[in-house]
Amino acid sequence: MIIREIQKADYPLLEDFIYYAIYIPEGEEHLPRECILQPEIYIYVEDFGSRKGDCGVVAELGGQIVGMAWTRIIPAYGSIDENTPELAISTLPNYRGLGIGTKLMTALFALLKEKGYSRTSLSVQQNNPAVRFYKRLGYFITDEKKDHAGHDDYMMIKNL
Repeated sequence: MIIREIQKADYPLLEDFIYYAIYIPEGEEHLPRECILQPEIYIYVEDFGSRKGDCGVVAELGGQIVGMAWTRIIPAYGSIDENTPELAISTLPNYRGLGIGTKLMTALFALLKEKGYSRTSLSVQQNNPAVRFYKRLGYFITDEKKDHAGHDDYMMIKNL
């Protein structure tokens, strides 16, 4: 597996990976893929590469991208200010639980530091098992709020 910086040719895949990043609690139906076109979701991928804070890494295995982690400075769920990039991460369903997410995050943190950022933020549903993953990587909870669908979310920050 290769972990590398995202390239312009990878940008179209962000739509797939933002869809896979949507947490669906066990027992709930998967949302239709068109849900990513909602402005509050699509902002995470729209015109990627054109905004301050657009930064990312991909996990490539056998020529296939199986995971992506990226940041943007956008007015979205996990936004805290105009200097802190908000994180999104996703792996293809068949590649979860293999340590790819940890490798992606480690590489992304190094890239963000190299670009002069001192922290990153995110928003995650409180009942999402990924909360433990983020805490293990050094994120801490700064606030609780409701998302656009009424779910209870944590705001989390990691100092780089």
